[in-house]
Amino acid sequence: MKLNKIAAVLAFIIGAMAIFSGAQVVLFGKVMNYYVIDWLPVYNLIVGVLSAFVTAILIWKNSKYAFPAVIATLAAHAITMVTLLVGYGDVVAPDSIRAMSIRIVAWVIILVLMLVQKKKTAKTVEV
Repeated sequence: MKLNKIAAVLAFIIGAMAIFSGAQVVLFGKVMNYYVIDWLPVYNLIVGVLSAFVTAILIWKNSKYAFPAVIATLAAHAITMVTLLVGYGDVVAPDSIRAMSIRIVAWVIILVLMLVQKKKTAKTVEV
């Protein structure tokens, strides 16, 4: 279960970072020194809240819904990244691409940690 706890903490941290970046623009009206795609801070805030306060808890509790939640979060970020690159490639800020890349890598790591833990647990049960 230790790897799932690490995955849960990582999910909380990456979610909190997304909340912070989204809230700066959406809730506090911070004006960035680059063009901000209107829906992206809202996406960051919503997915950050879900990541930190739903998915991280599901992972921590080893819920049967943890894997689907992690896969859905990773898929949402991947789809968003493709949308940014294809649909907004000429205006999207490099900071947005960098942040989304970090999120995708983090969620891949979370998924791998959970898969390794699942494999270890299955071996323990078999013996």
